[in-house]
Amino acid sequence: MTTITSKPSSKTSLATLAGLLPFLAPYKRQFVLAAIALVVAASATLTIPYAFRQMIDLGFGASGIGGKNASHVDLYFLALFGVACVLAVATAARFYMVSWLGERVTADIRSAVYSHVVTQSPQFFETTQSGEVLSRLTTDTTLIQSVVGTSISMALRNVLLFVGGLVMLFITSVKLSAIILLALVAVVLPIVLFGRRVRKLSRESQDRIADASAMAGEILNAMPTVQAFTHEGIEAKRFGGSVEFAFTTAMQRIRARSLLTLVAILLVFGAIVFVLWLGAHAVIAGTMTGGALGQFILYAAIVAGAIGALSEVLGEAQRAAGATERLMELLAEKSPIVSPAIPKILPPRSAAGAAVTLRDIVFHYPSRPLAATLHNLSVEIRPGETVAIVGPSGAGKTTLFQLLLRFYDPQSGSITLDGIDIRELDLHDLRGAIGIVPQDTIIFSANAMENIRYGRADATDAEVIAAATMAAAHEFIERLPEGYQSFLGERGVRMSGGQRQRIAIARALLKNPPLLLLDEATSALDAESERLVQSALEAAMVGRTTLVIAHRLATVQRADRILVMEDGRIVESGNHASLVAQGGLYASLAALQFSQH
Repeated sequence: MTTITSKPSSKTSLATLAGLLPFLAPYKRQFVLAAIALVVAASATLTIPYAFRQMIDLGFGASGIGGKNASHVDLYFLALFGVACVLAVATAARFYMVSWLGERVTADIRSAVYSHVVTQSPQFFETTQSGEVLSRLTTDTTLIQSVVGTSISMALRNVLLFVGGLVMLFITSVKLSAIILLALVAVVLPIVLFGRRVRKLSRESQDRIADASAMAGEILNAMPTVQAFTHEGIEAKRFGGSVEFAFTTAMQRIRARSLLTLVAILLVFGAIVFVLWLGAHAVIAGTMTGGALGQFILYAAIVAGAIGALSEVLGEAQRAAGATERLMELLAEKSPIVSPAIPKILPPRSAAGAAVTLRDIVFHYPSRPLAATLHNLSVEIRPGETVAIVGPSGAGKTTLFQLLLRFYDPQSGSITLDGIDIRELDLHDLRGAIGIVPQDTIIFSANAMENIRYGRADATDAEVIAAATMAAAHEFIERLPEGYQSFLGERGVRMSGGQRQRIAIARALLKNPPLLLLDEATSALDAESERLVQSALEAAMVGRTTLVIAHRLATVQRADRILVMEDGRIVESGNHASLVAQGGLYASLAALQFSQH
């Protein structure tokens, strides 16, 4: 199985992160409040060095400490405390608002991605591992939460401090500031070049984590098979190898980020130390006051700290850019199966059931474009008719059901339901008119009542129990510890295969559709349960059209018509007696099965 492929992107990190804007747009008010708090906090920070300069020059002047100078000291210490109070309140407000935004936007992204993924056709899941999707919903969104809830705020704060500090440096000393600015320009180039490398490694790291998650999800869902074949050690070793590969890739990213941080801090602080050395000589020469140098040092520290913090934020932004790119890829996936813009409406339900017509159907799965599964298949099914479909494995029987449900569209030909092409129907209307009991029964991690109610969400408890009774499931459900409120376990592990199948039949009967699809509906039942369910299904077939896929021919002898499929074609059609008399494929299958009893 392959994963979602990603095309190399020429976008910058900022352009990639722009994909988050639609999720940020609804919260303009919160952004404005956070921005106000951010500006206030940055302004308070930038005020502190000026207060120190005044305190040094006026409070510790040449006339010594005392009298008027002491009052200056008291005044500026009081002002400094006031600035600290403003800084504390503004910082707390900023933290609250940006943290709220991070949580809110992350929740919105998760919901949007999940809502989009569940509308994808089975074609999407042919080539995408569910574990990879889960990794994107969890790991990638957590990275985005970190950026929206912390990094963006930190980046804006440090940009303000950098710009404000730089302005104040020029106000303090134009000469020293010009020198430091030239040094900083020389520093930026290696940081940008390294940043690109970090972004690439960040994306690779996330891909490797997704691969490991996908592998874990696949194996955990198949634990009985893994343990039955004693592959625990093999699978643990395989997963360990995947984790180590992810670790190696992550360490490459971490080394690159560490080197980026090292280079940024050394170059920035090296430039600042050089400039401060010049400033110290200026004070000695009497061309600059001690307070001015102190102010310059503090502003230089603020600028240097802002650059150092921005390099850290850049690393986080690189990782988030990779995560955003992966999530946007998911949201960009377009399902080839969609409802028409102006769907047609199904006619009122007939008392007999639905009419189904397939004309010249040619179909191959998107993952196997060179191998046609159905070849020029045509069949007409009358309302209320029970049609059995038999044939060897791989003949295309289950594919026929998938096309009726419009999980896929045929490459050519048409399918109509009550005279309307199913491609002209709303998907919910189409699938609402069809009930299916699949060969591989899906049981959800819920109680028995909710599992059956999945067939019709608004069904009452009494209707659920009636459907369970029809499907011969009521008795075994009542014997469960908590009856219909009993938790059935993940994928129904607390039940036998036959019990799971009866739950699925009850679910389909509760839906009460005009067209019923039974894909080996009694294959996992014992003889007694099969007799009960077969009787229930025969009663349920009244007033609806039924298509039955069966390998055991004994279960379809009473069908109105039997279609025999081979290599994607209908090779025989008739009832049981006429097909046996023809001496063809059906007769061979019947002879093989019935001779074994």
